Amino acid sequence: MIDFTGVKLQNIATHFVGNKLRDEKIKISSGEVNTFEDDTEKYLLKYFLSSFQDNEKFNFTNPTELSLNAVYTLISRIFSNTDSFHENSVELSKHLYESSTHPKVNGGEFSICLFENIFLDGIETTAIGLFKTEIKDVFLKFNQTKDNYTINYESGVNIGKLDKGCIIFDLRAEDGYIVCIVDSNKSNDTQYWKDDFLSIRPTADNYHFTKNFLSITKDFVTKQLSEEFEVSKADKIDLLNRSVEYFKIHDRFEKESFVEEVFDNPEIIKSFRSFDEQYREDKNVDISDNFQISSQAVKKQSRVFKSVLKLDRNFDIYIHGNKNLIEKGIEKDGRKYYKIYYEEEK
Repeated sequence: MIDFTGVKLQNIATHFVGNKLRDEKIKISSGEVNTFEDDTEKYLLKYFLSSFQDNEKFNFTNPTELSLNAVYTLISRIFSNTDSFHENSVELSKHLYESSTHPKVNGGEFSICLFENIFLDGIETTAIGLFKTEIKDVFLKFNQTKDNYTINYESGVNIGKLDKGCIIFDLRAEDGYIVCIVDSNKSNDTQYWKDDFLSIRPTADNYHFTKNFLSITKDFVTKQLSEEFEVSKADKIDLLNRSVEYFKIHDRFEKESFVEEVFDNPEIIKSFRSFDEQYREDKNVDISDNFQISSQAVKKQSRVFKSVLKLDRNFDIYIHGNKNLIEKGIEKDGRKYYKIYYEEEK
């Protein structure tokens, strides 16, 4: 849990970082941003920080040695000596420029911030924020005159939507710090922010374990199950609902109890265990078989567990519980049907 209630913005520097592939420029500012008009700082904090709540945690990584991760090293220098803030903000901008080589990467303002008085899981700490603005909106301005209005427009940033962001907390430096990220464009072709620039990996914690085991279950039910067994879409939805329900009603996850409660079929259980083992190997994920369930991860992952049965273009059936209340059949003329039982119409 991140608490920004008393956060203080100590330093901020903003540079322009273009797309290197398109030969756009990088424009380095001569110094830090020192003055704000009116309530600008309040809106800046909202723009930078409001997207960070119960984010998944990451750590900086490098296949050879952690110190070879450019962002990790530059961030460490700022934490060690805040007088080097602007100098290292320039180096961070240069590294981002070198990482911006995909044709779909948009140029934009890159802001580096030093925050104090942030609490992470109840621990007060200092943090550094990296924020990239890539999309500009058009805003209409209605200006009242003596007896009328003038209307014009300005191009600017929507403070309700952060394009790309990263907060590095000055905790667990030996493990690659604790890092949270925001990326409004998560398509695979623009993963430069997470992979090329930051080079981070998920932290091996309860959030990570919960998220990944739910992902394994979802992939097994939606992709693998029908290749080995004859199952209806309603049966698949029931298994997905039971999977999420297990995580919602239990505080602690135990793999053996999970497979017994959810699948309740020796052959399906055997198939799931084999799929689980292969999934971990193929995707190189490390998940404990016993862990404290993260309610934040359950809430986030359950959104992608589809419980809707779509029938042609005429009907959508939302299935939330007992699969015995729905029956599938075929009429003599070949028409397919579902029969639904209920006690009360609401």
